Amino acid sequence: MPPISQLDLTETEQPDTATIAKRAGIVALGNVLSRILGLVRDTLKADFFGAGGTVDAFTVATLVPRMLFDLLVGGHVNSALVPVFSRYATEDMDALWGLVNALLSLAVLVLSAFILIVEAAAPHLAWLISSGASDDVLSLAAGLLRVTIPAVLFLSLSGILAGLLYSLKRFHFPAFTSAVFNGAIVVTTILLANRLDIFAMAWGWLAGAALQVAIQIPGLRGARFRFPAPLRHKGLRQVGKLYLPVALGLIVDVLIVQPVSYNLASHTGEGSISWMSYATTLIQFPQGLVASAISLAILPTLSRQAANNGVAAFRSTLGRGLRLVIALIVPAAIGMWVLAHPLIALLFEHGDFTPTDTDITATVLRLYLIGLPFAAVDLLLVFAFYAHQDTLTPALVGLGSFGVYLSVALIGLKPLGLYSLMVADSVKHLTHAGVSSWLLRRHVDRLEGERLAQTLGKTLAASAIMALGAMWSLNAISGLLSGDGMVYELLRVVVPAAIGGGLFLAAMRLLGVDEIKELAEIGLAALSGRRRLH
Repeated sequence: MPPISQLDLTETEQPDTATIAKRAGIVALGNVLSRILGLVRDTLKADFFGAGGTVDAFTVATLVPRMLFDLLVGGHVNSALVPVFSRYATEDMDALWGLVNALLSLAVLVLSAFILIVEAAAPHLAWLISSGASDDVLSLAAGLLRVTIPAVLFLSLSGILAGLLYSLKRFHFPAFTSAVFNGAIVVTTILLANRLDIFAMAWGWLAGAALQVAIQIPGLRGARFRFPAPLRHKGLRQVGKLYLPVALGLIVDVLIVQPVSYNLASHTGEGSISWMSYATTLIQFPQGLVASAISLAILPTLSRQAANNGVAAFRSTLGRGLRLVIALIVPAAIGMWVLAHPLIALLFEHGDFTPTDTDITATVLRLYLIGLPFAAVDLLLVFAFYAHQDTLTPALVGLGSFGVYLSVALIGLKPLGLYSLMVADSVKHLTHAGVSSWLLRRHVDRLEGERLAQTLGKTLAASAIMALGAMWSLNAISGLLSGDGMVYELLRVVVPAAIGGGLFLAAMRLLGVDEIKELAEIGLAALSGRRRLH
């Protein structure tokens, strides 16, 4: 592997669907492994600890470091770091290394101070997030938080390094950081849960965050690191200029939306935060596999096209990305809706996780799924703004959509209880995607020529056929077989998924959806060794 400083960073200004899919495939592979390990992690959590106050406390303890990471670093990896890094990578490698060193030094200084503050204020933070919880749950959450909070430093360093490697189009190493993170939690839970109880998962959180940094080191051969580094670099001003508008949206989301959601959930009964957490794990699988993978794959290209004023090329790249997202996320959402109950029963209903937990989690998941397609499309639209170094518009749209979320949640809280939060979340994503698509026109004119409506119509038709096939096979299995064992639950998921998936692919092929055909060709070529992912 050559040093990064010697890499050829040139590329075609208008990559085709295959190029986007290849890059997305690398990220998607990492996401698949991460999501699988995430499911294993939550399966173990359900088996050992169920869905009660213990898991509520652990969820609160992991929310705080995630909030800090999102607010201080994670929120601007794609909005500020990748666009700025990408520009420096093509113009001045020495300046790029100076900027990276300045950011790493700044992250260590600022986050070390935050960690000390949180260690001291852990009980108060636990109460702020889940004031409706019992004293025992709040005390446990505070103890767990003191273990998990140092992870924010490693998560942030990993985020900066990932932004660097993505901007240099070295997708392999950062693509697998989340998989390593979840893997560490799985291993520590298996080895230590019987001795440390829920604290085993907390220590796994910290170990996984540290390993995220370690796994990216091989991709940084040839890098020129210096610590501590001077904090006077013009690139810091560029990053700050892009990040300030994002910070507005993040402050709303991280410091208001998330704590308010968890606090409201804590007032709807013990276990509510846990049910939200399990459903969120499942919803993140298609979101990460499809939307995040495709968005990350095309962001460096969009950034370069925007910098070169290539409006036609930018529109074409964005259109291809949106068609891929639509063709994949719609059937994923509909398929998970049909199989929500047997899927949750298979993954979580054992140990301390009860059939009642399965029923509630399935309803929570289905309500989240309503907003999934809008959230997936919206992510790509937001990245399109970021590529134009316009971070203010998504932030303002996010502020408005939070108002919609809060209004719907509060109106529905009394009649719907916990479920009002899922309904509000879906309405929020619908609003954000709709407003973002309307405002994006000033950057890309119009996307009508990109066949989005045609792709959506064909995908919905094929997904309807898929859903009917999956429901028929699910009912047939339930009628022919009886029992509640693992084999029975596995058949209720695998057989309908296989039949429904086969019907979907056949329908999409008959309808002539190019994106599915292209993905199939890439997959077959990769399996036969005739085409290599780059």
